Amino acid sequence: MADSNYHSSEERKTDKIKEITEKLEEGVKELFESDKYRDYLKTISQFYRYSLNNTILIAMQKPDATLVAGFKQWENNFERHVKKGEKGIRILAPSPYTKKVAVEKVDPVTKEIMLDQNGNPIKEETEIKMTAYRIVSVFDISQTEGKPLPQMGVTELTDNIDEYEVFIEALKQSVSVPVSFENISGAANGYYNRLTDSITIKTGMSESQTVKTMIHEIAHSVLHNNKESESIKKDRQTKEVEAESVAYVVCQHFGIDTSDYSFGYIAGWSSGRETSELKQSLGTIQNTASKLISNIENKIPEIRKDIQLKENKNVPEYVTGDDDKPEIEQTAGMRM
Repeated sequence: MADSNYHSSEERKTDKIKEITEKLEEGVKELFESDKYRDYLKTISQFYRYSLNNTILIAMQKPDATLVAGFKQWENNFERHVKKGEKGIRILAPSPYTKKVAVEKVDPVTKEIMLDQNGNPIKEETEIKMTAYRIVSVFDISQTEGKPLPQMGVTELTDNIDEYEVFIEALKQSVSVPVSFENISGAANGYYNRLTDSITIKTGMSESQTVKTMIHEIAHSVLHNNKESESIKKDRQTKEVEAESVAYVVCQHFGIDTSDYSFGYIAGWSSGRETSELKQSLGTIQNTASKLISNIENKIPEIRKDIQLKENKNVPEYVTGDDDKPEIEQTAGMRM
């Protein structure tokens, strides 16, 4: 009876996993409506370290989510409580386990398979690590109440020109190709040149437009360069969708105005495409945006520190002399 109950429990778990996986596949195409797609990209900007499947699941169930955690995590780690009646967001969590399997024994010296006296391979039992998945429920911060959370460490672009310069420098350092600023004739705000593997940005644009254009062209340089696999060549429209989506996610994450982004064309682009192809593009967008966000966040503190050091070196120190007239004092170790 116990064994029967065990199998019944395992079957229920398998059925639930199958159910949520099927909903996931069905939901992918639904995302490619302009408003839903924008909401999905916002979800990526908040949960860029999550897996593609879980990001889609969060976007499908609660597109306005900003910070999620399990029921007990909210209580134990944040001193907050899930409000009564709130419905959890179901996502997939890895559940690693070990499995014993019989493998052919290999001679440690000759590296050849060892045979018994009858010439058959000798088998030995070993454990291998496997990963299964289980459904867990998480809750968004808006579904909880309690102790206020400390300010999250998201770096936002401010109106301060120094911060703008920091962000531009972080973008430059986050990409392996050279970036130059030039007068570009015509309507283009910038472009990525595959032949020279370089990015050119139009001068004289607003700070916001310059940043958006840089991120868009950086995405092209990462995704659509000469190393692009011949087996997965993408049409021009797909390349633009991917680059523009990456730019939106990164800008949204750093608090840069995204009100002028429009995805009205997204339904037409996705029409007729296989779910696997759509998921591949979603995964590409998420991975690229995630790496770029991480690179920028890692670069910004270093750049700020370098700028501060340079500013300190250029600021003279004043002391009051006998005649009360300021004199420049040369600080030891500082080049004046």
